[in-house]
Amino acid sequence: MLQPHELHLAGDILPFLRDPTAAIARDFTVQATLLRLPAGATIFAEGDECNVFAVLAGGQVRVLKIGETGREITLYRFGRGESCILTTSCVLSQRNFPAIAVVEHDAAAFVVDQATFREWIDHYREWRDYVFQLLSHRLATVMAIVDEIAFRRVDVRLAEFLLRHAQGDPPTVSATHQQIAAELGTSREVVSRILADFNDDGLISSSRGQIIVRHVAGLRQRCDPRFGV
Repeated sequence: MLQPHELHLAGDILPFLRDPTAAIARDFTVQATLLRLPAGATIFAEGDECNVFAVLAGGQVRVLKIGETGREITLYRFGRGESCILTTSCVLSQRNFPAIAVVEHDAAAFVVDQATFREWIDHYREWRDYVFQLLSHRLATVMAIVDEIAFRRVDVRLAEFLLRHAQGDPPTVSATHQQIAAELGTSREVVSRILADFNDDGLISSSRGQIIVRHVAGLRQRCDPRFGV
């Protein structure tokens, strides 16, 4: 059972819980549990049974897929006020989890069991609307990832990634080639080859786990898909 301050936190991320006298708020207080999840923890491994539904109250979770060759791809991330659409789908369809969900930053989550989740879908319009909006939003995100991987050149996407994630002076990206490959849905070898080309052209320099952007304008030019055509 949630404490008053925990229900208040839930109301901050799910507005339909702000009225403690509402039926769904009363049920949420009794049925939900607030869990703390440390960075690095695996929430679900591929093939796990999805027996709970969670809404993040803070932190960040990464959902990824690993192929038979060991190559991995980030499907999406979710944070405060969000949940995992694969978990949602699995709970609704009673299927096992088809990917891996890992905590990236220390997280807290409100958790309800699958029977309660399904019951609320039937009885509470507010809960049903939240779940359907969640599915719609995240599906659009996943479709954008598919479009990126299938139809856009890796060098263009890599240039955009470096510009988007570079911080500090000089602009620096703290990530390994393998981590970047997972974000872009390609192989480490491809990332390393393109970064070597960028380095030869004076756009970047790199050391272990760090990439320094040396020529922002030149890297922006590489974001133009017509470059090199």
